[in-house]
Amino acid sequence: MSHRFSCASFCSLVNSAIFFSAYNKQWDICQSDLGDLLEFELPPVPPKPEKDRVVVFQNLVVLYVRYIQVFRKLEECYDQVVHPQKRRIIRPILDGCIGRILEIKNEMVLLEFSEYHFFDDVLADLKMTPSDVEVPIPKYYLRENERVIREREKVLGTILAKLGPQDEGADKTDEPTMSMESAVKIIRVHERARQGRLRAKLMRNIREQEERDRLAQQLGKPALDPGLAATKIQKTWKGFSQRKKTERMRAEELIFVGMVPPPGPVSLKHTPHAQARKTCSARHMLQEANEKEYIAALSSVKDRLRDVEGPDIRETMQDEIRQWFIEVRDATGKFPEYPDEETGGSAAIFKKIEPGETEPVKEEKGKKKGKKKGKKGKKEKKGKKKGKKGKKGKKGDEEEDEGWKMQPSNFLGNVKTQEDHYKNIWKKRDETNNFKQKHEVEIIKADKRLELEDEIRVQVDQLMREELKNLKLAVDRDKGAKGKKGKGKKSGKKKKKGKKGGKGKKGKKGKKEKDLTADRTMDSLYEELVREGIIVRCPKTHLEEYLGEYNYLGMTLRNHSIEPQPSLADVRRVVTENCILPLGSSSVHEKAPHVKSVLICGPRQTGKKMLVHAICTETAANLFDLSPANIAGKYPGKSGLQMLMHMVFKVARALQPSVIYIGGAERSWMKKVPKTDKSDPKRVKKDLPKVLKTLKPGERVMIIGVSKQPYDAEVKALCGVYQKLLLIPRPDYASRFTIWRKSIQKAGARITSLLDLSSLAKISDGYTGGHIAVACKEILTDRRVAQLNRRPLVASEFVPSLAKIDPVYREEEETYKTWYGKTPLGKKRLKALKGGDDDDGGKKGKKKGKKGKGKKKKK
Repeated sequence: MSHRFSCASFCSLVNSAIFFSAYNKQWDICQSDLGDLLEFELPPVPPKPEKDRVVVFQNLVVLYVRYIQVFRKLEECYDQVVHPQKRRIIRPILDGCIGRILEIKNEMVLLEFSEYHFFDDVLADLKMTPSDVEVPIPKYYLRENERVIREREKVLGTILAKLGPQDEGADKTDEPTMSMESAVKIIRVHERARQGRLRAKLMRNIREQEERDRLAQQLGKPALDPGLAATKIQKTWKGFSQRKKTERMRAEELIFVGMVPPPGPVSLKHTPHAQARKTCSARHMLQEANEKEYIAALSSVKDRLRDVEGPDIRETMQDEIRQWFIEVRDATGKFPEYPDEETGGSAAIFKKIEPGETEPVKEEKGKKKGKKKGKKGKKEKKGKKKGKKGKKGKKGDEEEDEGWKMQPSNFLGNVKTQEDHYKNIWKKRDETNNFKQKHEVEIIKADKRLELEDEIRVQVDQLMREELKNLKLAVDRDKGAKGKKGKGKKSGKKKKKGKKGGKGKKGKKGKKEKDLTADRTMDSLYEELVREGIIVRCPKTHLEEYLGEYNYLGMTLRNHSIEPQPSLADVRRVVTENCILPLGSSSVHEKAPHVKSVLICGPRQTGKKMLVHAICTETAANLFDLSPANIAGKYPGKSGLQMLMHMVFKVARALQPSVIYIGGAERSWMKKVPKTDKSDPKRVKKDLPKVLKTLKPGERVMIIGVSKQPYDAEVKALCGVYQKLLLIPRPDYASRFTIWRKSIQKAGARITSLLDLSSLAKISDGYTGGHIAVACKEILTDRRVAQLNRRPLVASEFVPSLAKIDPVYREEEETYKTWYGKTPLGKKRLKALKGGDDDDGGKKGKKKGKKGKGKKKKK
């Protein structure tokens, strides 16, 4: 047994080492690709701005695609690598790639004035498929929040359990009810029918037996010889059994070679996907074990260093500081001033200085140089100001001549630092003996030694300040330096007090908002919002369930001056970039382009609310429902609304990430509210813009509105609240084909050659994914699925169900396009298509130039 166990454990170690080396190689490839990208983006000499917008867009798309490729590989590495120290380096690089993708996306929006972009020509040049550049959602968004999600579901479940009977009663009223008499009548009818069928079967058997007896009496002897009859029966049975056996063997062979899927429900335990998931889960467990060991080692290694190397570090620091005292005394004739804690203490003493020159001498030289250069600086500034005034008239022309400049990145510096860290530590590190991918103790020692030095330095500074004070008192006792230094210290303290007081006054002026619920706990606020139906349980919906196919002709149509409609895959991509990626990571949200609010609009049944649920599911966000219909009658009055908004955003900030959902968003900014609408939809019209201004980068709170009639609202007011407007079109042919296929398979039906999906996708033009789902649910009942073996599915069965539903007509789609053309981004896009001047700076320059000419005439 021991021999077997050792062999099995050795094999598992070898397999794990193979997997780990594979992901290490993949990480190395990612780092080399990142190095190439950083060389391109951070050249030693800045390139000249490009004036051709087409070339700029092509460059941005190539960068965008390459960063997505690196992001996909890094995300897989971070999910599967079990080494805790490696994962701590991969994570900042991964977040940096996500942030850079969002920055490039923002540049593309500013360049093209559109949220949807098409780069199928670039994919063809790079020999890539759309699936290769699909933006993935990092798995650590959910894995690192599993405990938080379980606790939240538990708390939410206990609160909803108290309100359960009321909700169940409300649900029962919606269901169709049946009286006792009608139920008894139906049971009687079915029971009589059952008894009639049994009686008919019995009578048929009796008649058949009577007929056989009558024939036997007429003939007077049996029809066949018993031996001949037995032979005939055996022949028939053997032929039947052999044919069945042959058919079974043929079916098994076809299943074995993969030509036919296995019949019936397949055991998911033995499929390749199940085995891969099992391996990934085992690796995740190993990650957690290694992480616990690493955290325990951090404290133990530091304690060991403190005991072993701490005394030596302390003595070395004290000797260096004493030596500095002597050198400064010999150079200047007096002891130096010890640096304050704010400047770093003794760490500021040992900065790099010129050879043979002490720190105080260098500071004095710096002060003298500063005084001499002060006057020159003023003259130069005056000259610059004069130069600016003289060039005011030419400003517009200069801006027109300048090309496109990319905005500075907030992520490239961090990515560059982590890349250097990888090259210095991990690139050429020998890990042949580290089969289990445990932490490296030497790396921990190097990091903890620096922390230990900082801690010891604080203690040493306190001792050396006292020692320096005693030295000064001993040497300068006769010169009376003590009193002078005391006065100088007092004056310094007064200045500091004045500064502190000034800061305090500014802080008081800045505080305008009052905490209306200062005396309440967060748990009580959360429970109240759940009871009022403001915080709702989000159904688990993953973004991959939002089906749609890539638009393969987008750039081709644009080259022929035809504006293409985005596909549902483009909608999925834009939602991922604007909502999911920033909300899932706090480090990305702090530095990425800040998106506070998003409006998802489109025709009915296009999956707008499904996208909101997918955003909450993928980011583990809390869902707050501030729809006009939901808050009608709750927290009445101005003070009540103020309390509601305060509670919602206070809880949302405390439990971030959070999504504030507003259904029927156009109703709050309608030109005229119908008299039949008693929900008072304009309640949040004034308060919502005020609250939006308070949201800052790093606060992962997003307002997502949903609208199926955005053209009913005031365009300016609506666009003033919602930063991003995402228009969802009706699905194209490829998306409809995918939706039909996936929906039919999801219902449990098998697609055969008799089911013409192509024709079904063609005749369903104008119908959305929701319409197709309704048709599949109506046709593919449990009874119809059970009959598929005898009666295969045909496309014509779905036509009557579709005929009952009104599709999205061309006129309705044109209405959405017209409305979007009135939005700020839509106006810029239309102007760019017509070939107008899109540069706002150029317009301003022209106006200034006219004013300048007018002044000259007056003179």
